[in-house]
Amino acid sequence: MSQALTHSRSLKMRRITAAGLFAALIYVFTAYLHIPTGAGYTHAGDGLIYLAACVLPTPYAMAAGAIGGAMADGLSGYPVWIPATVIIKAITAAFFSNKTEKILTLRNILPIIPSALICIAGYSLYEGTVIAGGFSVAAVSAALTQIPSYLVQIGTSTILFVATAVLFDRIDFKKKIKL
Repeated sequence: MSQALTHSRSLKMRRITAAGLFAALIYVFTAYLHIPTGAGYTHAGDGLIYLAACVLPTPYAMAAGAIGGAMADGLSGYPVWIPATVIIKAITAAFFSNKTEKILTLRNILPIIPSALICIAGYSLYEGTVIAGGFSVAAVSAALTQIPSYLVQIGTSTILFVATAVLFDRIDFKKKIKL
């Protein structure tokens, strides 16, 4: 077996392992650090999705976000939310980039805005259609009353992300793990 092929397989295995670790962390920060709100809950797990997306290549980060979030929904008693979570958390990860040496960059702060909009719109539409048993303007409107909870979730996740990114950038985390 050539050295290049061995390196390629090793890199792929490190990325899969890191994605699994991030999925587990996303699960823990979502399932165990949450506050029930309305039909769902507010949590800090999105901060780990942002971090995963800044460290891992996009497909791995999308998988970590979708798997960690779905596990949290399913194992916390909210399995009805799994289809929405898989899509929304994968899209959330897609906004960020792992292309820079540093995690905390403007390129990785700005995506919090569209990811917040996807979170709010996606879960509100899901609640107003699937949870309501068919599209209902009243149900979507009611779901939109959860915006303050989503903003708390996004704010908490942003603080977690920024604090972790600063720490990881100080220790040159991305250079050391070479993903």
